[in-house]
Amino acid sequence: MLVISIQSQVVHGHVGNSAAAYAMQAEGVNVAAVPTTLLSNHPRYPTLRGRVLETELVADLLRGVEERDLVDEAAVLVTGYLGSPGNAEAIADFSERALTRNSKLVYVCDPVIGDDGRVYVADGILDVVRHRLLPAANLITPNQFELELLSGTTISDAQGLRAACAALEGQRRIDVVATGCTLADTPVGQVETILCADGQLSRFATPHLPIRPSGTGDLLTGLIAAHLAKGRAMEAAVRLAVETVFAVLVRTQEAGTTEMRLVPLPTPGRA
Repeated sequence: MLVISIQSQVVHGHVGNSAAAYAMQAEGVNVAAVPTTLLSNHPRYPTLRGRVLETELVADLLRGVEERDLVDEAAVLVTGYLGSPGNAEAIADFSERALTRNSKLVYVCDPVIGDDGRVYVADGILDVVRHRLLPAANLITPNQFELELLSGTTISDAQGLRAACAALEGQRRIDVVATGCTLADTPVGQVETILCADGQLSRFATPHLPIRPSGTGDLLTGLIAAHLAKGRAMEAAVRLAVETVFAVLVRTQEAGTTEMRLVPLPTPGRA
């Protein structure tokens, strides 16, 4: 069981591969982690060191992944924070080659674009995500704002969410896991993660905790990928991932820390 995971890396904290890789390994899945950035910490801190990696370096690392035949071994490919338009294009090129080379590869695209009504990626990345990565993906994991942005649809209820997901489909079906959702009928004090597969919704509500550490979406996507790599059905993979992320958040709240308390990875009931 191998997941190729292409996203950011930080020295301190848990975002990008610094959240997802450990979680996948803790679930018993091998990870080929390819960085798109190497930063001291996530941007919410008052200082930030490091940089977005050069496109030539990212492309070279991805060629190395191919040369070691990891594409043939992999069950799942994950892409997250891309860093630059050049990196986005190089990763799209790699994804297309990988999916052609391994027809069984499941591509999970986390379209890391923005949140809270704000786009925070460089100009040009959104176009690559919209026109190259999403059409190639089997599953995408946007937050509610990203899903609205990508689909051009306002989401206020279940019907709107279905319409947004349908708007993303072209010549192939794309499953969607929408995160951080608050719909008209979402219970007060809760937040939902919603799987939309073939127009059917599976909704997973958890209490809305008064904390907001960075990297929860990266962690959720990594856990879903790990469960899919182990052969879990989509709905079960999402449910287990949501349970684990919520357990991490409860532990983080109890500890009073700003970074997720990820280690050791909680193992909620696997019934």
